Amino acid sequence: MARPLIGVSTYLEPAARWGVWELEAALLPAGYPRLVRAAGGLAALLPPDDPAYAAEAVARLDGLVIAGGPDVDPPRYGAERSPRTGPPAPERDAWELALIGAALAVGTPLLGICRGMQLLNVALGGTLVQHLDGHVTEVGVFGRHTVKPVPGSRYADIVAEEASVPTYHHQAVDRLGEGLRPSAYAADGTVEAVELPGPGWVLGVQWHPEMGEDTRVMRALVRAAS
Repeated sequence: MARPLIGVSTYLEPAARWGVWELEAALLPAGYPRLVRAAGGLAALLPPDDPAYAAEAVARLDGLVIAGGPDVDPPRYGAERSPRTGPPAPERDAWELALIGAALAVGTPLLGICRGMQLLNVALGGTLVQHLDGHVTEVGVFGRHTVKPVPGSRYADIVAEEASVPTYHHQAVDRLGEGLRPSAYAADGTVEAVELPGPGWVLGVQWHPEMGEDTRVMRALVRAAS
């Protein structure tokens, strides 16, 4: 049986270095395709493109992952920019919002990771907290904390127990987007996972499963994509 094709969105950086080159680059930490592969899928990278092509791209996929990355531009959810919010990534915001919209429209299984969860919330009309203390322990270093599943949620069906997860974020979900439900919390009450009930498979996690050893969340996406 062919492995499900899982599209993963990528960064777009003004300069990246490899060998003798330093050029603009579409790139993605290797943990993402490794996690897709470990979960039984085949990863396809989706660099930022014209949003008009998002539906065409999603139509060729079995599942979609919106990866972590820079802060979502606050005007996208009707807020003024906080001094602690990072630089905007307009090409990524536009492309990934279009991918999310296309996936929701046709029922393509969708997993949002960190920024991806936040962008899913924004796509459905939700808002974000622009700065949150305690979820980044050291700049450029992933920390860990525990998340507790909400009983009866899709996430709880995947991971039933309280679990320690790799984390690195300074923003979080504030008002939930239309139809979204929280499915896991951190000890401080921060929403750490959201899902969209219904026949489709839509889940967002605030942590970074690609930086850990637990493949259960990605395996659940791959099963849904199969």
